Amino acid sequence: IKTRLVAAVKGHALLKKKADALTMKFRAILKKIVDTKTTMGDTMKGASFSLTEAKYSGGEGIKHTIMDNVSTATIRVRAVTDNVAGVKLPTFELINQGSESKMDMTGLGKGGKQLQNCRAQYTKAVELLVELASLQTSFLALDEAIKTTNRRVNALENVVKPKLENTISYIKGELDELEREEFFRLKKVQAKKKRDQTAKEEQAAVKAAGAGAESMTLSGLDGLTRDMLAGDTDEDIIF
Repeated sequence: IKTRLVAAVKGHALLKKKADALTMKFRAILKKIVDTKTTMGDTMKGASFSLTEAKYSGGEGIKHTIMDNVSTATIRVRAVTDNVAGVKLPTFELINQGSESKMDMTGLGKGGKQLQNCRAQYTKAVELLVELASLQTSFLALDEAIKTTNRRVNALENVVKPKLENTISYIKGELDELEREEFFRLKKVQAKKKRDQTAKEEQAAVKAAGAGAESMTLSGLDGLTRDMLAGDTDEDIIF
């Protein structure tokens, strides 16, 4: 049980450190989310404004021109896993496969500059969106991991450790009680042996005293008998 208590104490310390590390990461991600959302608002505002400029300069037909020049996506997202204090956090990485293509020549007739600016603005917005999605996904996973870790820490601190400590205290109390009972039993046995020894000595003394009195009585009777026999002489009878 002592070994289990030591293991519980070590586990509690490790889980506490893990919870602290996760909490620090949680706060850092929360700060990044707030900053990214603020930047995202400004970026989306600029992207919408640049789209309006591109439509104004290139006309409504620019949309069909762009769709004809685009065949595959140049921005892709890949899911990866980050490890923080033993907790796996899903994150997303943006892969920009953009290269020299027909899109670079789109809008040369009119509105080319505004169109390229709009493309850059929306590319930046997508990057921020991917980053924000990654942060929020990690935020939710960390929140659940922190709750689980805190439940384990509280269980070890408030249930397992007190239970083991109470069990050890109870066992120590029982052992002390058994030791006291054994000590009391030994004292009783010694006292009984002492009483028996005293009783034997008293009996031996009584027997010795009785034997001495009997011997004195017999010797007194013997002397009296001899005296009586010695003094019992008949007077001479004269005829």
